[in-house]
Amino acid sequence: MKIRFLGTGTSHGVPLLGCRCETCSSTDQRNKRYRSALFIEKDGKSLLIDTPQELRLQLLENEITWVDAVLYTHPHADHILGFDDLRSINRITGECVQCYGNEFTIKEIHRVFQYVFNPVQIGGGLPQVSLNIINEPFNISGIDIIPLPVKHGKLDILGYRVGDFAYITDCSYIPAETMELLSGVRFLVLGALRFRKHTTHMTIDEAISVIKKLKPLKAFLTHLSHDVEYNSTQENLPAGIYLAYDGLEIELEEE
Repeated sequence: MKIRFLGTGTSHGVPLLGCRCETCSSTDQRNKRYRSALFIEKDGKSLLIDTPQELRLQLLENEITWVDAVLYTHPHADHILGFDDLRSINRITGECVQCYGNEFTIKEIHRVFQYVFNPVQIGGGLPQVSLNIINEPFNISGIDIIPLPVKHGKLDILGYRVGDFAYITDCSYIPAETMELLSGVRFLVLGALRFRKHTTHMTIDEAISVIKKLKPLKAFLTHLSHDVEYNSTQENLPAGIYLAYDGLEIELEEE
C-alpha cells in the first residue's frame, strides 16, 4: 500500500494570509501546506480521503487522474469544498465516484451541493457521484475499511483504518472503543494542530501521548497550523514520530 499526503494544513492553509511569521515566510516547501487530504493506492485501487478547496491543484501536482472512492471524515469547509472537482475524475474515467461518510456528513454534502442532486441546469457538468452512509466496517473492491468514530469538539466524525494503516484528523478525543479498533495499527496519521491548547483539535503533545499508547511502528502528524515550523518541531519529536508534509509519499509493507 502506498499513501501520499496531498495536503497537511489546517483550515486556513499555510502560509496564512497576511502573516509573516517564521513558518509563513519560510522558503522550505515542507512549511507550505494545502488543506488536509490523503491519497491511498492499494491492490490497484485508489482511495481519496476528503476533498479540500485545493483538490484540483493537489491532483494536478501529484498526477492523479483516477479515484475509485472518496472517504469523508466530516463536512467542514476545508474537507468538502473541492467536491465539485470530482467531475474531472468522471470525465477521465467515465465512471461514478463512490463517496462514503457518516450520516451527518453525507446529509451536509447533499445540502451544500444541492445543485448536483437537484440540478436546475447542467452548465459545465456536474459531479457523478453516489453518496453512501456508513457506520460499520465495509468493503470497496476487496479493500476492507474500518470507520473510526472520534470527537472533533462536540462533533462526531470519522477516521479510517485500512489494514495496518489508520488516518485520523481534526480530532480532539478518541473514545476507548475506537482505541480498541486501533489496536495493532503499525502506521498512524493523527491530526495535531499546534502546541497551544485548542477546544476541537489535539495539540502536538496530546497527539504524542495517544501515539505512545498505541505504539505504532511509525506515526505522522498532520492538519498542522502555521504555529508548527517543520525543522524546529521535527528535531524535537520522539523517535518514530514525524511531521507530514505536502507531497510526502510512503510505501507501507503490511505484516
